[in-house]
Amino acid sequence: MKAENRPLLDTLRLCAATLRDAHIPFMLGGSLAVWARGGPMPEKDLDLMVTPDDAGAALQALVDGGLAAGDPPEEWLYKAWLDDVMVDVIFRPAGIPVSAEMIDRAERMAVVAVEMPVMSINDVLATKLAVMGERTLDYAPVLAMARAVREQIDWNRLRADAADSPYAKPFFTLVEELDIVGEGVDAAPARGVHVLG
Repeated sequence: MKAENRPLLDTLRLCAATLRDAHIPFMLGGSLAVWARGGPMPEKDLDLMVTPDDAGAALQALVDGGLAAGDPPEEWLYKAWLDDVMVDVIFRPAGIPVSAEMIDRAERMAVVAVEMPVMSINDVLATKLAVMGERTLDYAPVLAMARAVREQIDWNRLRADAADSPYAKPFFTLVEELDIVGEGVDAAPARGVHVLG
């Protein structure tokens, strides 16, 4: 483990224990959810996913646990800080509310010696693809995630979940051309399947 990431992991440990003790359902999302499965270590990402109904209580629990609340302009997350580590409390990524079903299908894993629900890898990647737009076309992070955990991805389901995003199509071309995608994956994404449902 890199020493420079110790503050991030210590903050994760504190936040997970705080939300657990407050009985607020949550799951670890984003880059750390990929890292927990063997992916690259993120430099600064700490995403905690909660339902919209629990978002305010989650932020308050973190503040009560010693974090400082931020005031982000975005309407789909709250921010909290512990020293230099920023924590995103996300409840509506890409305009799609985090649901109890998403949290229920999260895998319980021991991460930094604390058992916690970790967002399914398919949901992580579908969320990353759903937020892409003309001004946010950076495929490098999502490609690195996909390469690191490719055997754990349900590629056909991911294609179906991301079928409505025109920005996801180049991602699938890239993973095929770079031999990241596994065999037996449909050549074209399915249509009409909702994202993250």
